Amino acid sequence: MTDIKSPDERSRNMSRIRSRDTKPEEYIRKKLFHMGYRYRKNVNNVYGHPDVWLAKYNTAIFVHGCFWHRHVDCKYAYMPKSRIEFWQNKFRKNVERDSIVKNNLLEQGIRMLIIWECTIRKMMKSPETEQEVLSQVTDFLKSSSCNYEEL
Repeated sequence: MTDIKSPDERSRNMSRIRSRDTKPEEYIRKKLFHMGYRYRKNVNNVYGHPDVWLAKYNTAIFVHGCFWHRHVDCKYAYMPKSRIEFWQNKFRKNVERDSIVKNNLLEQGIRMLIIWECTIRKMMKSPETEQEVLSQVTDFLKSSSCNYEEL
């Protein structure tokens, strides 16, 4: 199947996709700040450059896009219909890198929380879901037994 956009149009679209300060990241940051958590963003001295770094809790929070990080069984993690081999290779490398980051952080004793884009979308639509997820984040931060979690 061919792309419905010209290569120049597709290139322009892809160049506008940001890797930092995305809307889901900003949403989570605002909620955390409102709850009283103080953090740093996109920290370079922590492996993997987490989207949110909570030094007090020794916790790295990553906001993963379902498409780019291949959220299992998620409707947003679809496979593009053109250049399939390119996309499969790209996604495989992303998943491998995520695994390396996770293992490295856990070896260093750094706690890791992943919040998926689809979860954030649900939070934006439903105040009940928002409260539930934010309470899970609080429970994770206060818990000393759990080192890794995905929401």
